[in-house]
Amino acid sequence: MSKIILITGATSGFGEAMARRFAAEGHRVILSGRRRDRLEALRRELEGLHGTIAGNTVVHAVHMDVRDRSGVERTIAALPPEWQAIDVLVNNAGLAAGFDPIQDGDPDDWDRMLDTNVKGILHVTRAVVQGMIARNGGHIINIGSVAGKEVYPKGNVYCATKHAVDALTRALRIDLLPHGIKVTQIAPGLAETEFSIVRFHGDAQKAEAVYKGFEPLHGEDIAELAHYVTALPPHVCVNDLVVMPTAQGSSVLVERVSG
Repeated sequence: MSKIILITGATSGFGEAMARRFAAEGHRVILSGRRRDRLEALRRELEGLHGTIAGNTVVHAVHMDVRDRSGVERTIAALPPEWQAIDVLVNNAGLAAGFDPIQDGDPDDWDRMLDTNVKGILHVTRAVVQGMIARNGGHIINIGSVAGKEVYPKGNVYCATKHAVDALTRALRIDLLPHGIKVTQIAPGLAETEFSIVRFHGDAQKAEAVYKGFEPLHGEDIAELAHYVTALPPHVCVNDLVVMPTAQGSSVLVERVSG
């Protein structure tokens, strides 16, 4: 059965991989992101690959910054009627900015992480969940991190935001239980996306070193898990899913091969 799936941060990494996976499985996907050029390029590509479902286009793109609460509310309210009954919300938009001990951290980086990783989930969830409640069903997937399960040196504020995602996901599960809405957290370990490029403010050399000597997770791995949890029977909900590369044992323990 085809579902309508809204994915935030759909222009790269996990979000892009999930958009491709869900569209390939015959679902209708709402692509959300800040970068218009990438949104439109992905929309055109997926439409070319998958065409229409029951006369409706397979993808719809919306330019949306999850940090802007009023903008999120306007965007969700303005969705065309045929796109309003969102079955699955994937709160994927998130980032790490900076990698310093707390005393040397940049407050602008802190604001960026808090506004995106925590408040962004709140803004989008509140705008979408009212429709799910009215329909007495739906599924919310929050992309967390192993940084929400433990802390590591220089991870301070990023870890704090992902701990908030972990707590918020559990709270949503409880609050939305009477409405038949599933809530799932997927918490990945080291994954090779644009994550480290953003964290190190564009320093490609530092970003590459993060993934040297082992095979990290890839966007397609997380897309596969997202598809899996949404394909389970109505009476089954995966609440929390922690996934790491085989070579990773904790946030700081990675078995690397030299050479």
